[in-house]
Amino acid sequence: MRRASTCLALLGCLVALGVPAAALAAEPTAEIASFKTKAVPIPKPGGGTYPHTGNILPSKGGLGTALEAEYAFTGSGYGATSQNPNGGIPPISGVNFYLPAGAKLHPAGVGTCTAETLKNIGPSGCKKSSVASPIGSVLGEVTFGSERVPEQTTLQAFFGGGGLLFYTQGTSPVSLEIVSTGKYKPSHQPPYGEELVTEVPPVASVPGAPLASVKTIKIKAGAAIKKGKKLISYGTLPSKCPKGGFPVKTEVTFGGSFGPEREFGIPAKTVSKTYKAPCPK
Repeated sequence: MRRASTCLALLGCLVALGVPAAALAAEPTAEIASFKTKAVPIPKPGGGTYPHTGNILPSKGGLGTALEAEYAFTGSGYGATSQNPNGGIPPISGVNFYLPAGAKLHPAGVGTCTAETLKNIGPSGCKKSSVASPIGSVLGEVTFGSERVPEQTTLQAFFGGGGLLFYTQGTSPVSLEIVSTGKYKPSHQPPYGEELVTEVPPVASVPGAPLASVKTIKIKAGAAIKKGKKLISYGTLPSKCPKGGFPVKTEVTFGGSFGPEREFGIPAKTVSKTYKAPCPK
């Protein structure tokens, strides 16, 4: 099984190394077809969820929350062949996710893993306390033979590296293991607070072929630990929900040249989308 070079989607996510001349004939285009997120109860490691967590304001007894995010992408012009002259979605190189102002993170209580552990050993090498999400999914597109074909992969988040590490694994039609690194920083863009900046590495499906790309992402990130009777949650909602919902935003970059290990072979294009996550009922 091949391990991909280091990176971080979110996001999580797939990408690769070479671009044939046909792919460069027309500049690829890409859009975020849909993006939505919501506060959900925090999953327990053994199944179920922690009570009094989810879309509940702290002032109403909320003990923390997890966030469920879903993406869908469209695009064309990348990896064009005689069988597929229109090409497809270009590879993702980065995903930024903006939390609403007032949302708070509490990383002190959780365990951590490292990108090196995930790349060399896999999730089994990480502490259970470092698991930041149940297993989510990424639907990708890879080159197999002379065609672009779908590949269903798993996506899981772990605490570490100053934020979150995203581990993507696929087995068919090609073997893929990808580690993407996300770090939190202040956004300085009201009405948003913390921003998770995730770099996605280039990932080759087969040598010399177009990079793998991403069609959909679905993940539920958030965790908590019990200390006696006290529940310590990694994330909590703002104290108030603005009219219309919690403001969230995402920026996704396709392609770009970021050095020897992050060369995508096409010009970078960044697109963004905003969303209002539902207020508590």
